[in-house]
Amino acid sequence: MGGLNPFGFNLKMFNNLGGISPALTMKKTIILLLATGLCHAAVAQNDKLINLKGEVRVDYQRDYIDGDALKPDCGFKGKYVNFQLDGTIAKGFTYSYRQRLNKAHADQSFFDATDWAYLNYQADEHWTLSGGKQVVAIGGYEYDRAPIDLYYCSEFWNNIPCYELGVSATYAFNGGKDRVMGQVCESPFRQQGEDMYGYSMMWMGSHGLLNTLYSANAFEYAPGKFIYYLALGHELTWGGTRLQLDLMNRASKGQTFFLKDCSVMAELRHGVSKQCDVTLKMTYDVNKTNSVADQCVLPHTEITRVGGGVEYYPIKNSREVRLHANAYYSWGKNGNANGTTQPKQTMVNLGATWKVKII
Repeated sequence: MGGLNPFGFNLKMFNNLGGISPALTMKKTIILLLATGLCHAAVAQNDKLINLKGEVRVDYQRDYIDGDALKPDCGFKGKYVNFQLDGTIAKGFTYSYRQRLNKAHADQSFFDATDWAYLNYQADEHWTLSGGKQVVAIGGYEYDRAPIDLYYCSEFWNNIPCYELGVSATYAFNGGKDRVMGQVCESPFRQQGEDMYGYSMMWMGSHGLLNTLYSANAFEYAPGKFIYYLALGHELTWGGTRLQLDLMNRASKGQTFFLKDCSVMAELRHGVSKQCDVTLKMTYDVNKTNSVADQCVLPHTEITRVGGGVEYYPIKNSREVRLHANAYYSWGKNGNANGTTQPKQTMVNLGATWKVKII
């Protein structure tokens, strides 16, 4: 390993720090080795305490609006560099932590680049309590999937902050096939004002070929003013084929509830072999209201995206390395001039993802 201890520290570099006496350097080296030994002993004693993995995705993309290249969005792009740490602390207590290393920190807060960091307590076979930074409990499978596994998404998905500090309680029943979660968290729109909150109730079902992610949500978009979501996520799996269909309606005080402000997302995936999947996907976002409540899909928006792609896993019997190619086209109108989905937009995307278990 050439001067590296098992945890990856370069001892030669450590010993050559300027201005440190040989005796002090030796003491620090001994402390470092002891700490490394203790970490190894802890892992050996409880291999469920630390499970660390990393994942990286790098793409090459071309982005055009009505045939004109958007130069800032073209070329090689480092999409994701994530580390995730999970484990069991003691009976009933588990934790999970994921840090996105390539995401900027706003307002000098390290937590801005932390997707989640929470502690779970499983009281019994039915009840689980959780606290910390969590995924905001909004239904739908596009929203639920890991961002590193998505290539193009709805206008709603691209504008909803989905990780916030909060607490939740989950009740499992029907032999674990159904779970209901209640959550109170900071509002995803808290940048509009301090001390704003969101309230969610979510049902997660697993029934043979059909899985569901349904939620009802109320989020403050301004102090004392709420927007309400009804999100219905469906996943149907048969053989090597999977269909995900999400229906989301949004409303606030004084506007018609159904279909004036909504999104539809559908993805069909088929495994043509053990090492290759092909997908077709469509997203539709519309907001025909004049309300300022929806800050994800702005008024006067009606835009559609369609596209597809292929994923290839070059290592036999492993999905740790993935190659992908995708393309999509969008049309309609977007009330947000800076939105991620624009009329007459074409994007072609190529890339590679690798996921590694570190400990």
